[in-house]
Amino acid sequence: MRSTGRYVVSTTLGEAVRAFVPHALPPSKPPLALDGYAQANREAELALARLSGVSGLVPSVDWLLYSAIRKEALLTSQIEGTQATLTDLLDDEAGFAVRNTDDVEEVTNYLRAFRAVQEQLRNPAGLPLSVRLLCDAHRLLLDGARGAGKQPGELRRSQNWIGGTRPGNAVFVPPPAEQVPTLLADVERFIHDAPNPLPPLVKTALIHAQFETIHPFLDGNGRIGRLLIAALLEHWHLLPEPLMYLSSYLKQHQAEYYRRLSAIRTDGDWEGWVAFFLEAVAEAAAEAERSIVAIASLVAADRRKLLAASKAGPASYRLFEMLPMMPRFTIEHVRQKLETTFPTATAAVKVLEDLGLVTEQTGQKKNRSYSYQGYVELLTR
Repeated sequence: MRSTGRYVVSTTLGEAVRAFVPHALPPSKPPLALDGYAQANREAELALARLSGVSGLVPSVDWLLYSAIRKEALLTSQIEGTQATLTDLLDDEAGFAVRNTDDVEEVTNYLRAFRAVQEQLRNPAGLPLSVRLLCDAHRLLLDGARGAGKQPGELRRSQNWIGGTRPGNAVFVPPPAEQVPTLLADVERFIHDAPNPLPPLVKTALIHAQFETIHPFLDGNGRIGRLLIAALLEHWHLLPEPLMYLSSYLKQHQAEYYRRLSAIRTDGDWEGWVAFFLEAVAEAAAEAERSIVAIASLVAADRRKLLAASKAGPASYRLFEMLPMMPRFTIEHVRQKLETTFPTATAAVKVLEDLGLVTEQTGQKKNRSYSYQGYVELLTR
């Protein structure tokens, strides 16, 4: 059996515990058995290529990014127990009152962290994929009430543990805090090690698992580790835009996800984890592709309905094109977005409402809010 690390004695809360310190990547003694992965890797890369291609079905890739990034933000947060829904998130962005305000804040923080990382990677003068960039993302992720005591943006300075009520009965104890900077530096070196012959998706699988094993922060490790997957897909040009929400598959198979990560440490089973990861990528890319086709079909059918309507005019056309990135709105939102008068905005909304494209949500005479409901239902499936 392959050894993937060593145990050292660490003391936390007055208890001596066996903390796991992983060996540097890539796996060795024996090296990763890649023979069984060639086909799975090809299928996953092909699924990503198809996903990139199908994005050409819609006039604006921004529509697709709007929904895909929000789904990923929501699902990666739900894996950690956040109760917010996609409707909560869309309502919050529209300025409507929401329940679960702290949960929604956690999801919007992930969105901010994701965008910040993407901006750095796309800027020729920006930070490369590095420990410093992940710390910057972590600072944004934990910004707010819940993260205040969790050292936002800083590597942990104390021993943490996973599962159990105390260190002594923990399911897993990550490496001692003093080892974390060196271990992360090894991961950073592996990311930028050009001569490494492993396929990029396999390297991405290894890096995510290693990051979760190191567990370098006091909180937010799962979300930053999954954000790292998206950043690596960008870094290696595997997906030109972040259209895939991998956390959907990981949430559906959450027990298996954790079991596969754990088996690396307990059984040296890197191969089982890589196989699971490649299947997750292929399935998530196919799911995102189906979602794009469904969105493109809905919007095209609704556009045809609008163009055939005798009362439709320039304001209602412009409003309709905004809906995929503004699926919940008020007439005041529309007035501001169209830079028009309140009566013109009201008339534009009424055209869409009469056609059944948008529905009023409150049943009130004043302060009414609207939803592009068919689209919202597609996103929340």
